[in-house]
Amino acid sequence: MKQQICILGSTGSIGTQALDVIDQHSDRFEVYALTANRRWELLAEQARRFQPAAVVIADEQYYQPLSEALHDLPDIKVYAGSEAIDQIVEAEPIDMVLTAMVGFSGLSPTVHAIKARKKICLANKETLVVAGELICQLAQEHRVPILPVDSEHSAIFQSIVGEGDNEIEKILLTCSGGPFRKLTDAELNHVTAADALRHPTWDMGAKITIDSATLMNKGFEVIEAKWLFGVPVEKIQVLIHPQSIVHSAVQFVDGGVKAQLGVPDMRLPIQYAFTYPDRLPLQGDRLDFFRQPLEFFEPDVKKFHCLELAFEAMRQGGNMPCILNAANEIANEAFRQNRCSFRAVAEIIEQTMQRVAFDKSPTLDTYFQTDRDARLVARELL
Repeated sequence: MKQQICILGSTGSIGTQALDVIDQHSDRFEVYALTANRRWELLAEQARRFQPAAVVIADEQYYQPLSEALHDLPDIKVYAGSEAIDQIVEAEPIDMVLTAMVGFSGLSPTVHAIKARKKICLANKETLVVAGELICQLAQEHRVPILPVDSEHSAIFQSIVGEGDNEIEKILLTCSGGPFRKLTDAELNHVTAADALRHPTWDMGAKITIDSATLMNKGFEVIEAKWLFGVPVEKIQVLIHPQSIVHSAVQFVDGGVKAQLGVPDMRLPIQYAFTYPDRLPLQGDRLDFFRQPLEFFEPDVKKFHCLELAFEAMRQGGNMPCILNAANEIANEAFRQNRCSFRAVAEIIEQTMQRVAFDKSPTLDTYFQTDRDARLVARELL
C-alpha cells in the first residue's frame, strides 16, 4: 500500500520539493493532507494536482477564497486555523508527517503528530530548538521515529547508520557561510535584507535565508544536532564550507571521519527521510569531483554573534533556547522589513535573553508562555 503523507508547509521551499519527490515516486507515496500559512492560491493548485483528502490554511482569513477555489472538488475537505492543523496530523490514515512549517508554529502540530504515533520527517528545526528535551521524551514514550530532513542532520544520520554504539568524538556541522562571509565589520554595517536574501548556494525561504546570513540558522542546527544525536554541544564543531558539497560529517573516537556529500539539492534528504532505509532513484544533478574544490574555514563568532548566542543558549538549557528562537523570529522579520540593521538582530536577541525570565525545567505550557514573553520584549527593544 502507498504511504500516506501529510505535509505541514506544503507551499514553502521544502514542501514544494517534497511534492516533487512524491511525484517521482507516485507508486509508493500519496498525499493525504497539505497545509499552508497564507499562500492559499498555491495550496489550491497543489490540491488540484495531488488530490489530498484535506487541505488546511493556517490564516483563517483565506478560508473562503481557498474553499471557493476548490468548490468543484467535494472530496477535498477544506479547513482553517492552527487547531485544524493540530487535528489533521492525527488522522488515522496518515503514515508520516513532514514538518516543514517555519518557526515556533511547528511545535504544536509536531507534538500532536508524535502523540498520534506518526513517523516524523523533521524539517522544522525550531521544534527541537525550543523544546528538544520534551520532543525527544515524547518520541521515546510513543516509540515514534524522528528522521532529519535538514541536509546537515540528514548527512550526520547517514554517517552514523550502521555504526551501532560506536562513540562519536565530534560532529562536524558544515555551513556555507552565507553571502556575507568575506565582508569586513565595517561593510556589515551597511548590508540590507536584499543583500542577505542572495544566498550563494541554496534556494530557501526568506526567513531561513536571513538566518543563514546571520549564522543563526547554524546555531539552531547545533541545538538540533545535540537533541537528535545525543551529543553534548561541546562535541559539535561548525565548519564554514562555501561549496555546500560536504553536508556534514562525524568523527569517531578512533579518528575516522565519515561524511555525506552531494550537490546542494534538498530533495535528496527529503527522499531519504521518506524512504529510509531504502535508497530510490532521484532525478537531478550529480556531483563532479573534477570541477568542484572543497574548502573549510573557521567561523568568526565575533562578527556573526548569533552563532555564539546559540551556543550560549544551549549551555544554559531550560527555556533559554526558546527565548533565543522567539527573539530571533521578531528580529529576523524586522530586518527583512528594514526596521532594524543587520547588526541589531544579534543585539536584540542578546538583550531579550538577558531580560526574559529563565526557567531551568520548563513544561510545554512554559514554552508557550516564554515564547509570548520573549516576543513582547523583542518588540519593545525594536
